[in-house]
Amino acid sequence: MKKLFVIGGMGAGKSTARKVLAEQGVPYIDLDKVGHDVLLWDTVKADLVEAFGADILGADGQIVRSKVAAKAFATPAETRKLNRITMPRIEEAFTDQLDELERQGNKAVVVEYSVFKNRQVSMANGADVVIAVLAPLDDRIERAVAGGWDEQDVRRRIARQISDADRIEQSDVVFNNDGTPEQLREQVEQWWREYSKTLD
Repeated sequence: MKKLFVIGGMGAGKSTARKVLAEQGVPYIDLDKVGHDVLLWDTVKADLVEAFGADILGADGQIVRSKVAAKAFATPAETRKLNRITMPRIEEAFTDQLDELERQGNKAVVVEYSVFKNRQVSMANGADVVIAVLAPLDDRIERAVAGGWDEQDVRRRIARQISDADRIEQSDVVFNNDGTPEQLREQVEQWWREYSKTLD
């Protein structure tokens, strides 16, 4: 089963590219969602409370992601603490989902991966194709803010991500999303038409 990873900065259009491939019948895994799901595990919850304090829980006893983020992204050391707790579990859940999709006989899967750093030390080391979606910074900030994010928060998050130059270097396919969503859709569909011929 071919693993197609879609990477890109916040607001670049990763989700749009992933949706286009999903519409072509390719199953997908959104690693952000896997990360959110893992926070519901009792073991993860217990470890996070121990690391960051009981005030990260809401009234319902569940993890409040914004409270964890406020503490975990305060310093690099705190971020490492969060990653040590969550990353092995995310990888475990991700591997289980991949195995299941392969068992079902899928020829390809598309994985949306927002915190991609490089192909070597990440969940992308088994990637067959890394697809980067790029867009001008101003457009990305505008899109994210239109999606309900706070502008300062968006700028902070973008600053922590790798640069587009790094993304290009790590990628096999690059889509420039500096036009309309329809134009991006067209680029992705056209690429998939060609690529899918290699799967038969």
